[in-house]
Amino acid sequence: MTLEELKAQLDSFSPAQIEFVARVVDSLANPPRTSIREHGTWLTGSPEWMEYFSLALSVHHGATEEPLGLTAFESVFRNACKASGWLVDPPGSATRRFVDLRVALESGSLRRLSLKSTAARRLSEATVHISKLTEAAWIQDERTPTGRRNRLRELFHSYRQEVDAILLLRAFRVDGIPHRYQLVEIPTALFDGVKHAPLRLFRSDAPSIPCTFDGQEAAVISVDRSDAKITVKRIRIASCVVHAEWQRV
Repeated sequence: MTLEELKAQLDSFSPAQIEFVARVVDSLANPPRTSIREHGTWLTGSPEWMEYFSLALSVHHGATEEPLGLTAFESVFRNACKASGWLVDPPGSATRRFVDLRVALESGSLRRLSLKSTAARRLSEATVHISKLTEAAWIQDERTPTGRRNRLRELFHSYRQEVDAILLLRAFRVDGIPHRYQLVEIPTALFDGVKHAPLRLFRSDAPSIPCTFDGQEAAVISVDRSDAKITVKRIRIASCVVHAEWQRV
């Protein structure tokens, strides 16, 4: 749409429509301040991706003070990838276990991603937390340490086969209102410690398994028996990639 066509459309708008458009335009004119934390990553190396994502955050907060939730994050992420010329799964495509989105880059490489978001209060600057990595309904039926260990090993073997990384959008809030977003990429290689976890760690019917990466404890995998899910705690940000942050102005 040309500028002249846009002006012609505006002439027919109601006062409420004009006010809404004015808010969107104002938000676009004052986008969040972008801080690239790690230069040259597959995301920060794309100016188109970075610009689109920043503008989408602007439009979102031009209409609401609510954090960008998971469904909106998935949509914005997909559209930012398309703006970069990358091929992505179409909306509503067949669901694959563990994977939310596949992105084919111009280089030909394929990224298989799990997308997550959080706006929990008092987010840590040093660690991240995934309240639900995936379901684990089998935990209700496994009664032996050996059975729990085998099922958890099988689960994470399949997860590593399907998912390259987890992208977590974190919304830091002040008085409930988001003021900063942080995009963290968590490599699934952090979970390889499950393969070597000793049997004694599985004596509990809700075991917690520390995972070592580069010689340090990088995460703790916890089986939540009450909700039949896998939680990942104390993921060291130093073991992840922080692509960028967006500070609202």
